[in-house]
Amino acid sequence: MTVELPPDYKPSPDEEYMGPEQLEYFRRKLLKWRDELMEESQSTLEHLRDDSNKDVGDEADRASRESDYSLELRTRDRYRKLLRKIEQALGRIDDGSYGYCEDTGDPIGIARLEARPIATLSIDAQERREMKEKVLADR
Repeated sequence: MTVELPPDYKPSPDEEYMGPEQLEYFRRKLLKWRDELMEESQSTLEHLRDDSNKDVGDEADRASRESDYSLELRTRDRYRKLLRKIEQALGRIDDGSYGYCEDTGDPIGIARLEARPIATLSIDAQERREMKEKVLADR
């Protein structure tokens, strides 16, 4: 089923929570984010390939280049993890669990999903989890 959304559509608390329009809105948001990450990842890969073919200067140049490589590889790893979370969020849209806290089953909320469309926990559940982790880390 294809859902048509107006170009200026924004989810509203006045409509059905995670109804077809909201799900389609977040699906598009996630797909756009995924595409942007894929493009950026490809660009990083091409940059690394191009730089590997250049002559290396002195030790300072080599150290600077190694530092740049390390940063780009960490960024690429972060993108890979984000891509996995985006795919999981798209799966939750398909199975009907998107927008609901995995701990409590309560709605996560439009504002939180706007800010972090891959969120799996409500703010309250996230805070409880962080407090629990902090307590365990302090032991």
